[in-house]
Amino acid sequence: MGELSQRAAIYCRLSKEDTDKSLESESIQNQKALLIKYAAENGWDIYKIFCDEDYSGTDRTRPAFNQMIAEAEQHRFDILLVKTQSRFTRDMELVETYLHNKFLLWGIRFVAVLDHVDTEIKGNKKARQINGLINEWYLEDLSENIRAVFGMKRKQGKYIGSFPVYGYQKDPADHNHLLVEKQSAEVVREIFRLYLAGYGKQRIADQLNERGIPNPTRYKQQKGLNYVNGSEKDSLGLWNRTTVGRILKNRMYIGDMVQGKRRRISYKSKASLSVPKEEWTIVPDTHEAVIDRITFETVQRLLGERTKSSGSGTVHPLAGKVHCMDCGSTMLKLSNGTGSNSRRYLRCKLYSTDQNRCSHHMIRLDLLEAQVASLIREYIRLYYVPDGIENFLTNDRAEKQTSALNKELKNLQMEVERRSRAIHDLYLDKSSGIIDAVQFMALNREYLEEKGRLESRMDALNAELENLESSNYDRQSVLDQINQLLNFDQLPRELVAELLDTIAIGERNHSTGEQNLRIHWLF
Repeated sequence: MGELSQRAAIYCRLSKEDTDKSLESESIQNQKALLIKYAAENGWDIYKIFCDEDYSGTDRTRPAFNQMIAEAEQHRFDILLVKTQSRFTRDMELVETYLHNKFLLWGIRFVAVLDHVDTEIKGNKKARQINGLINEWYLEDLSENIRAVFGMKRKQGKYIGSFPVYGYQKDPADHNHLLVEKQSAEVVREIFRLYLAGYGKQRIADQLNERGIPNPTRYKQQKGLNYVNGSEKDSLGLWNRTTVGRILKNRMYIGDMVQGKRRRISYKSKASLSVPKEEWTIVPDTHEAVIDRITFETVQRLLGERTKSSGSGTVHPLAGKVHCMDCGSTMLKLSNGTGSNSRRYLRCKLYSTDQNRCSHHMIRLDLLEAQVASLIREYIRLYYVPDGIENFLTNDRAEKQTSALNKELKNLQMEVERRSRAIHDLYLDKSSGIIDAVQFMALNREYLEEKGRLESRMDALNAELENLESSNYDRQSVLDQINQLLNFDQLPRELVAELLDTIAIGERNHSTGEQNLRIHWLF
């Protein structure tokens, strides 16, 4: 009666590392049927069936696996039944922990049907250990192969992320290619515009939150993507300065593919390490840009100046540009007085911390801004040529986009021609009797499907080129914005960023009242 009353728990797993999950031999249903039949043949009662789908054999966070282990510890069943030992785990450490240690203490018998593994059989331990080693070696080799394939794809400029970068969507015809997603891309452009206008990162985040715009994580979830941001907890879909800063620094928005920024420690662990920037895989011009390169480089320069916003969430136009002429320290902003009588000054940062090492080099901020504004207006009067700007707007954008699309079209055409040659060679092999009709049909279908996908992508690119050639974007609107920027009343920060490198402030001559200024321009 003892044998008849034994309770068997069944554990099934469909693995991430399985090459073809559609194979009936690996399906969850097949595993269940095999193990239920085996339990019945041995007269064991089925206690419960635990199933994990789409989980690796080394994943220790498998929900059904952990629930099964918890119930094993409570000895709610007597036997754990699996199809193969690898379905239980491919991790040698877990084999030793449970099969050769804890299961023995808990009185749990482990049986793997196809491997002929049974912890009740003496002398079976070596076989279990060999199985464990083989399973681990298999997973290690598979991990290396996958890593090599991903590395090759990264070098080819193919996007291998599970989810698209905010501002983009995956191309339906080619999931390794990114297309601009209009709604989120416009938010990205707005973030860059606001930063150039002098808004701090937190002020930008506050504006987006006030307008009810969901942050990237929430937006992806609203689009139906099963996206989880592990670093974001209880954010309620709100923006913050970190998210804004990450977008401002992301080179993907200028059309360059940037990947390989993090590396998994081991195939056994989900933990990852940051990769040094010089080791990132960067392939230029792989997809349509959301931000032009000049704007992006200007923003990077401003980010590098480490400016600090005021209480209003904005920075003054010269923030990060002004330095002490004698010690080279940046100049700190301070206010004198309150309300309408308040005046803002800049003072040497080193003097503020140690008055024995430098002098204050004090200067009124409004007078400095007025002097810089006057010089910029004079340079605009002397050098600004409206016709040159109009020609730039007419040609530059369209040329860059057209060049990128034509480059991709050329690569796709080469791939299509390769498939066509392969199909032709395949027909010759069939005619020569090298392959039979069944093999010919299977391979021919595969080549035709690949060729069809490539041609679909080419059709999409040709449509983009036609739209680019036929579209006439509002040049006048852009020219109006440029003229508004150049004919300013208050000095705009974005113009300062484009024209001015640094300003060195000398100490005031107390006898004459003169103060030396040295301005370094970017032109």
